[in-house]
Amino acid sequence: MHDFADALILTGPTASGKTAIAVELAERIGAEVLAMDSMTLYRGLDIGTAKPTPAEQACVRHHLIDLLDPWESANVAWWLDQATKACADIRSRGKRPLFVGGTPFYLKALLHGLFDAPPSDAILRQQLEAEAATLGNEHLHAKLATVDAKSAARLHPNDVRRVVRALEVFHLTGAPLSAFQQTWDSPTFGNDSPAAAIPCVNLEWPREVLYERINRRVETMVAGGWLDEVRGLIELSQPLSREASHAVGYAELIAHVQHGRPTLAEAVAQIQQRTRQFAKRQMTWFRGLKACHGVPAGEPEAAERVLAAWGI
Repeated sequence: MHDFADALILTGPTASGKTAIAVELAERIGAEVLAMDSMTLYRGLDIGTAKPTPAEQACVRHHLIDLLDPWESANVAWWLDQATKACADIRSRGKRPLFVGGTPFYLKALLHGLFDAPPSDAILRQQLEAEAATLGNEHLHAKLATVDAKSAARLHPNDVRRVVRALEVFHLTGAPLSAFQQTWDSPTFGNDSPAAAIPCVNLEWPREVLYERINRRVETMVAGGWLDEVRGLIELSQPLSREASHAVGYAELIAHVQHGRPTLAEAVAQIQQRTRQFAKRQMTWFRGLKACHGVPAGEPEAAERVLAAWGI
């Protein structure tokens, strides 16, 4: 049995109601939830990431939540390793793993694995790390930009670990890391090869209905204390990592709190727009995955349809 052979997946765009249905169904089928979300990994990012509430987590045990401080970084390979360990822990209690979330790369990693990365070289890596320590992070980042501009553009100079890895790949293969990743990063990658046999359901809403749900949820989050959460993050001893700072809405509210611009009303409108755009990209991803079966959400029988699509 492979690492996720007995698992189930419930995905869908943001604000599609995944958590509520997941908690209901997990209680019914004896499952525990694994968060398939790159932002609920972070402690302190609670309201803006729609992290399952304490009450929801009390009903059903949740995993892969609050694993990192906001200044730490994570990638797909690290998350997949954590997911493998969590699944083994869940099985040890006679429960079934249920992945719930909407991070496309995590979903694709579960269904199709990671792209074939080139081998590593510990000695070369140490040399590059020493070069960064001696000449500075900016120097190493500039060096990467000359051989792999795409990777350099998406990596911060202080993300030394990933800058080193990208340079390591180039030196070992003569090809940029971005060339290895670009195919895997497309929504339809893997559709020509069998996906892992993990039943996967995508909750679907009419676009205009989903957008209205998003608009209301952003307003509810702000009314529920999101600004106070952001103030707490600003006061931390270290700034948010590049990954954590990409959580939708936090940049706008940080700018509002620190500089008064945008105004709160403008920030809310910007967050609503960004969230709608994010949801649109998610829907494109999920519909591009043949292994992902759509189920209409928002109907009284939605939970039963999810079970049927899972084959339960």
